[in-house]
Amino acid sequence: MQTYIAVIEAGSITNAAKRLGITKSVVSQRIQQLEQRLATALIHRGRTMQCTDAGQEFYQQSIKILAELSHLEESISAHHDHLRGNFRLSVPQGFSIRYLAADLAEFMKMYPDLKLDIESSDYFVNLNNGNYDVAIRMGELPDSNLISQTIAENRHYICASPDYLQTHGTPTHPNELFRHRGLLYLPREPHGMWQLPVDGERAFFRISPYMRSDSGHQLLEAAKLGLGIAILPGFLAADAICQQQLKVILPAFSPSGGNISVVYRVSNRASPKIQALVHFLSKKIGHTPSWDIAIQKNLQQSV
Repeated sequence: MQTYIAVIEAGSITNAAKRLGITKSVVSQRIQQLEQRLATALIHRGRTMQCTDAGQEFYQQSIKILAELSHLEESISAHHDHLRGNFRLSVPQGFSIRYLAADLAEFMKMYPDLKLDIESSDYFVNLNNGNYDVAIRMGELPDSNLISQTIAENRHYICASPDYLQTHGTPTHPNELFRHRGLLYLPREPHGMWQLPVDGERAFFRISPYMRSDSGHQLLEAAKLGLGIAILPGFLAADAICQQQLKVILPAFSPSGGNISVVYRVSNRASPKIQALVHFLSKKIGHTPSWDIAIQKNLQQSV
C-alpha cells in the first residue's frame, strides 16, 4: 500500500524507488503483486503513468487508512506525552522568517522524536493530495472540506514612510489613494484595487501601481525607503512602525487580514501532533499578538 502511494505521488516508478530507497524492480514487483491480489489494474502503463478508476479509489482509501493507523500510533504515544514520526508543514514565508522559524524550532525541542519537514511559501498548497499534514495560513480562507483552527488575529495596516508623506501628502480618505503610489502584494491585490472597510461595508479603492511583489518583505523595505504606500500585516510592519520608519495612515479604514489559522484535512482531525501544534502556537502567539499590542500602543501615543 505504501509503495503504491509513493508511485502515485512521485509520478513514476523511478521516482518512487528513489523516494523509498529501493530498486525499480522491487517497486514494479510490489505493484504487480498488489494488482494480482486485487484482481484489477491500478495503473495505466504507457508513456505517462495514470491511475485507473479503481487505482484512484484505492489511492484515496489507502491514504485514509494509513492516516488512521498513524493517528492510532500517535494517540498511544501521546498518552505518555511522547510524539514521534514525520510531520509535514507548509508555512507562510514572511511569517516564518519573522516569527515561526524560532517557534517551530522550540516546538521540535519539546518533541525531539518529531521530524519536521517545513516548506515556506506564500502560496496555498493542496492539502488534499496528502503531501502535507498541516498548513499555517493567513487571511480569509476559501470554503473547502478542510478544518481550520484559529491561532490569532491577522491585522493589516496601511503604511507609508514619513518622508513619502511629507513629499506626497497624507491621504485623509481612501478616495484620495488614486493619487498615490501603491506598493502591491501580488497574491492579493495585483490590479491596483484595495478593498477597505467603509461604514461596515467593503468598498474598492484604486491606487496607482508603482511596485508589485509576491514578497511582503520586499514591500516593507520599499515602503521604508519612501517609494509608496503599502498594506502590510502587523507582524511584518510592527518594528518599523514602532521605530517611526513607517507611519500608519487611514487607521479607521485598516483592512481585515482575517486570521492566522492551522488548516488540515478532516482525516487528520484526531492527530495528536496537530493538536499539540495548535496548542503550542495559540499559547505562544496569543489571540491578540504582541506585535499588534505594540502597534496599538504606538497609535495611542501618536494621537
